[in-house]
Amino acid sequence: MSVEQERDKAAATRARENVFAGIDIDRMAERRDDRLWVEELERLPDTRFLVLDTEGNAFIRADAESPHWMSPEMRAERFGDIPSTLLGLAGGAAWFTLVVDEAQAELFVSLTGARRMSLREGGLVLDAFEAGLFAYAKGITHWQRHTRFCSRCGAPTLVVASGHRVQCTNPDGAHLHFPRTDAAIIVIVEDGDACLLGRQRGWPAGRYSTLAGFIEPGESLEDAVRREVREESGVEVLHATYHSSQPWPLPASLMVGFTATAKTREIRLRDDELEDARWFTVDDIVHGMTSGTLGVPPPLSVSYRLIEHWLGLRGVDLDQLLASTRR
Repeated sequence: MSVEQERDKAAATRARENVFAGIDIDRMAERRDDRLWVEELERLPDTRFLVLDTEGNAFIRADAESPHWMSPEMRAERFGDIPSTLLGLAGGAAWFTLVVDEAQAELFVSLTGARRMSLREGGLVLDAFEAGLFAYAKGITHWQRHTRFCSRCGAPTLVVASGHRVQCTNPDGAHLHFPRTDAAIIVIVEDGDACLLGRQRGWPAGRYSTLAGFIEPGESLEDAVRREVREESGVEVLHATYHSSQPWPLPASLMVGFTATAKTREIRLRDDELEDARWFTVDDIVHGMTSGTLGVPPPLSVSYRLIEHWLGLRGVDLDQLLASTRR
């Protein structure tokens, strides 16, 4: 394969959507306050409700890797008093989510035979739309559960706008709260023929990943890349280039992926975030994964995509390499 073909293949890999990203849904933000319209949607026969428990797990069909959607009929007959959140319109249908308590969860399981699945597992086995909808639902309902009191005055809050805003009940303020997402950067740093990977204590033996960290107030994404890499590894970064992003509602983050170029290779662990950090060549990664001494993050994570992109530019297919280690 020529250099041009290898780069074209790497570009195609880069364009592939991350897990949880790219779901084709119209969120209908302009009609969330139209309660009569939303209630009509809730009753339509094609409407589906994604059921979550209080831990944010979804309910999956016993005979397939697919959510066990609640129908409008079942909701009306057995769960009608549970408020729902409008996710949007897609494929000619309306999609909602609702959260059940433990007693209601057991009832739903007894009625359907469904089993529970975490978002981490769902991201690996559900199709792209279902996984993305699950992430969306978990993120918005987590925010609702953790915004029960006004941060300005401490008064109780009320969920409004079909689940997308929370309003303070204090008549003197009635302040509105909007869903928030905590942005974090994640970056693969390269220098010539090697990339920088680190590992945290408690990870599976041999696993290394790209470096990551949350953005601080008054900081740009690129500034966060430089600071986090410096703090965790002591490596100075010259350039940072956006790669892709990934919703990461575990519980409320957005991972913003970058590639970056290092100024030097000197490693000095500074903030105790990492147990170890090393420079890995392509051969190091291939031989390490083949021998079982090196592990990379699962395909669920944008970290996997960053490593995949870096290897792809150098003619190595990470998917194939990973598959070969499982034989």
